[in-house]
Amino acid sequence: MVILILENVRPTLRGELSRWLFEVKTGVFVGKLSALVREELWQLIGQQLGRGSAVMLQPASNEQGFSAKTLGNPSRRLVDIEGLFLVKT
Repeated sequence: MVILILENVRPTLRGELSRWLFEVKTGVFVGKLSALVREELWQLIGQQLGRGSAVMLQPASNEQGFSAKTLGNPSRRLVDIEGLFLVKT
């Protein structure tokens, strides 16, 4: 399962993502994607992000069961401390 959280992005980007993922709340997308589609969408987000921000959580073989990527300047920062992701406000 993939979770994408977008802040301050254009509605056209959200519309593009809604073709592939379910938007459970404004800017919060959830769904199951192949690795290829996930990476293609991440590149699309990077190209169309503008002044917004994005966080992507994806499955991983680690203690928490996920890894995270960020683009832009999200309101909450994910900090990797010895392999564990923590949120810093």
